[in-house]
Amino acid sequence: MEGADGQVSFEIDDLPVRDELRGKSPYGAPQLDVPVRLNTNENPYPLPEPLVERIAERVREAARNLNRYPDRDAVELRTGLARYLTKSSGYPVGVDNVWAANGSNEVIQQLLQTFGGPGRTAIGFEPSYSMHTLIARSTGTGWISGPRAEDFTIDLPAAEKAIAEHRPDVVFVTTPNNPTGNTVPAETVLALYEAAQAAKPSMVIVDEAYVEFSHGASLLPLLDGRPHLVVSRTMSKAFGAAGLRLGYLAAHPAVVDAVQLVRLPYHLSAVTQATALAALEHTDTLLGYVEQLKSERDRLVAELRATGYEVTESDANFIQFGRFEDSHTAWQRILDRGVLVRDNGVPGWLRVTAGTPAENDAFLDAVRELKKEQEQST
Repeated sequence: MEGADGQVSFEIDDLPVRDELRGKSPYGAPQLDVPVRLNTNENPYPLPEPLVERIAERVREAARNLNRYPDRDAVELRTGLARYLTKSSGYPVGVDNVWAANGSNEVIQQLLQTFGGPGRTAIGFEPSYSMHTLIARSTGTGWISGPRAEDFTIDLPAAEKAIAEHRPDVVFVTTPNNPTGNTVPAETVLALYEAAQAAKPSMVIVDEAYVEFSHGASLLPLLDGRPHLVVSRTMSKAFGAAGLRLGYLAAHPAVVDAVQLVRLPYHLSAVTQATALAALEHTDTLLGYVEQLKSERDRLVAELRATGYEVTESDANFIQFGRFEDSHTAWQRILDRGVLVRDNGVPGWLRVTAGTPAENDAFLDAVRELKKEQEQST
C-alpha cells in the first residue's frame, strides 16, 4: 500500500528481523532542549581550554596521516590507559592487560560476542544498566534477570542460587550500580566469582563506569589470579569525555587476545586515539572536577532527604530518589519546571545526575515545589 507521499507503506515488522528483536525499542534517553539537563550522567563541566588546545594539536598530527589506517591495536593508547589504572588503583596493569573500544558499550559487545552468543546466556542483577540486556539480545545471548534485595543491594544467597541453577556463561556485576548508585562490596564480587567458576566456569564482568566517583577502591586488584574476571571502564564520565566514546577493559592477557578475535579491523580511529591520549595527559585536572561532583552529589542527597524524599545510597555521579506513586508523572512535573531527570522505569523512583551548583539548585527548587504540590493534594 502506498502512503500519501507515494512511498510504499513498510514497517520494521515487515522486514525479516530476528525474532528476539521484534517488538523491542532501541536504547535512548530524551534529548530535550530544556534549561537544565540532568538525565544522562554526563560530566557537566566542559573540557579545560589547555586540554582543548592539546586535543587540537594531537588531532592535527593525526590528520597528516589519515590516508593510512590507524594503529590497529592502539598500543600507545592502551599503554597510557594501563599507566592510569596502575597509578589510580595501586595495582600493576600492563599494556597486555588492557583493551580499548568505542565506548564501554562496544567493550561489552565484544565480550559478549566472544563469550556469549547463540546457545549461551548472561545474568545481571536488576535493576542495573539496561544496555547489558540490550547488547546480550543483539549478540544472540540469552538473558537472565538476577535478584536484588529491597534496598537494591545484590541478594547474595539468591544470586549464588541463580548462578548455580542457570549456569550462565557471563555474569555482570555493576559497581557503582546504575541506576541505583550503590557499590558492590569486594567480598560479594568474590563470592559471585567463585559461584560462577563452580557452575561453568563463567566470565565475570565488573562494570566500573562510575568508579572514580566512589568512596571505595576499584576492584582491579581482584584480577590477580582470576583469569575469568574482567573490569570494564569508560572515559565518558569522570574524564568528562562522553562525546569521545572511549571505553576500555582490564583483564588477563588471554582475555585481551580473545576479544581481538571479534573486533572489527581498525575499529578505533586515529582521531579517537589522539583525543584520548590528550585527555590522559590532563588526568589530574579532570579528576579535580570529580571531587567537585562528589561534593555536589552528597549535597543533593542531604537536601533531598531533608525535603522528605527517599534516596538510595550513591557512590556515583547520580542519585536515585523517590518514592512516587507515579514516577512518570513526577518526571513530567519536574520537566515542566525546566529540569530534565531520568525515568529509568524503576517503579516509584527517578534518577538525577549531579550537575553544576546552579543546575543542582534549579533541580532542588523543582523537587521542593513538587513535594509541596503532592502534600497539598493529599
